[in-house]
Amino acid sequence: MTQSDNKPAATHYNQKPIRRAEFIKPPNILKSKVGSGGLSQSILSKAQDLLENNTVDFRPLGEMYLNQLQEGIDLSAIDLDSPEEDRHGEKNIRQMLYPSMQLKANGGMFHYDLVTIIGDKLVQFLEVIERPDLEALEIVQAFHTTIRAVLLGQIQGSGGRYGNELVQALDDACYRYFIKYPDNIDPHKR
Repeated sequence: MTQSDNKPAATHYNQKPIRRAEFIKPPNILKSKVGSGGLSQSILSKAQDLLENNTVDFRPLGEMYLNQLQEGIDLSAIDLDSPEEDRHGEKNIRQMLYPSMQLKANGGMFHYDLVTIIGDKLVQFLEVIERPDLEALEIVQAFHTTIRAVLLGQIQGSGGRYGNELVQALDDACYRYFIKYPDNIDPHKR
């Protein structure tokens, strides 16, 4: 099940999200001190230039988020051996969702657009599954491994044809999962 070029891309692998990655907006203390108002075009241009010419190495930050994601995968795997009533499915998903969202949000800012694309696909997958099971964790691990390879290979930008092939392979795995395990989606769709 792949998306053809003439169809709009499906989101959430054609599933209804059970949860949404939560964006927490901290209070803007500086704004409360200086007040509100717009920024001049020259300041906005300087900020845009700074972002576009950013030379900060994203890899250490990316590795930190990947380590957090791996911790979530590992805890979820341990939890699989617990009796059904003792599982922490939602907690485990949220523990994997946070670093995934951070990878999605920060990759592009540091010229790792492929990390943002893959992170977005991972967030969509985690927003849909009801609980982590072994096969879902294998897919999350594949996302993790792919993002790590992008960072280690210092593949900036979209990755071109190979980047598209990586994303398509991950997409295909997610679609196959939902065909094979339709019971691990929103219980209201059953």
